Amino acid sequence: MLRKTLVAGVAVAAALTLGACSSSDGDDTTKTTTSKATTTSAVADAGTETPPVPTAAELNAMLVKGLDPATPVEEKTTLVEDGQSDPGLFDQVAAAAKQNNATVEVVDPILDNGDGTLTATVNMTIGGQVNPGTATFVVQDGQWVLSKEYACNIVKLANLTSPACV
Repeated sequence: MLRKTLVAGVAVAAALTLGACSSSDGDDTTKTTTSKATTTSAVADAGTETPPVPTAAELNAMLVKGLDPATPVEEKTTLVEDGQSDPGLFDQVAAAAKQNNATVEVVDPILDNGDGTLTATVNMTIGGQVNPGTATFVVQDGQWVLSKEYACNIVKLANLTSPACV
């Protein structure tokens, strides 16, 4: 079951990334912070309160939901920042994750950056090799969602393209 969760997590992360990407510059931490600050400013301007910090299990459940074929696409697009930009990407990412035996798991700690963004530790496994890293989450419509920058990085990693990630 953990394996299915990880595969689903990678697929969801990739799908969410593809649907929400606006930067094509890779893993630049500074850009992630800039992107997060912009998103946070939009949230603050709209008067939306930041929801409580989710647990690693809650973030993993979100990723699994995004990769589940039974989840309606309309619902999947709400799990990634600007996810409605390329709804067809979710299935492509899930297929790529399955084909490449790729999984991702959010693990503690989940860090609240205090600006409407979270940084989460992730273990991405591709072909049995674990690659630790971080993922970012932002507030959109009053809920935590995978940042489009991280989603687009996953899309690139999966050798996919999306108009949302140009």
